[in-house]
Amino acid sequence: MHSRTGPVLALAATLALLAVLFLPGGLLAADAPEPDKPEYKTLPEKAGYAVGIHVGRNFRRMHAELDQAAFNRGFEDGMKRRAPALAEEDMEKAKEEFFKAVEKELPARSLKEGEAFLAENRKKQGVTETKSGLQYEVIKESDGKALATPKPADRVKVNYRGTLLDGTEFDSSYRRGQPASFTLNRVIPGWTEGVQLMRVGAKYRFYVPARLGYGERGTGQGGPIGPNAMLIFEVELLAIEPAGDLSEEETWK
Repeated sequence: MHSRTGPVLALAATLALLAVLFLPGGLLAADAPEPDKPEYKTLPEKAGYAVGIHVGRNFRRMHAELDQAAFNRGFEDGMKRRAPALAEEDMEKAKEEFFKAVEKELPARSLKEGEAFLAENRKKQGVTETKSGLQYEVIKESDGKALATPKPADRVKVNYRGTLLDGTEFDSSYRRGQPASFTLNRVIPGWTEGVQLMRVGAKYRFYVPARLGYGERGTGQGGPIGPNAMLIFEVELLAIEPAGDLSEEETWK
């Protein structure tokens, strides 16, 4: 389902769209004290906040650090049609160099972030780590009636929800209102290994290191998963099915 080319281009495309809306885009990297939550009532207020948080989350996931004061000034100058503080040529050059640096540094930063999370997560009660580095915890075990676990060549039927480290949901069969079926050895290694631990009726949470997920390539341009992203899946095994037509399967994983 997803292409697998440079994910930073998707962020650049977002900026291009926002430029049309006079929103040149971006947010910051450092955590700050959470302010009181404002109450937005009008459509412009709600839309303004929605666009802002969308862009901010994109930059956060890309570890793209912008100067907030400069961003705010650029936004205001654009909205009020003031003369820019930089020449157009300088601005284009700065954006190009900035995104090149982000694309170069993103894989290492994402990998480091995921490894730090997993190092702390493995200490938590109820979390088990396999030899491959896959971590999981049991949310609900099967009722005991189902004894079999799926094998790599088996076709399984599942409900699942996938999120990034920041909690952003990138896919969900629950949201679509329809379980997914696929052959287990046709998905990412973290799924192939993890679902084999389950019995029908069980629900597990898997913490998938980048090397067992999409690796350094992520899901490519326009895809929601960046390079070396660590993923979290909640998976409910509904059935182990006879092998079927592979063309009908979910193939994005």
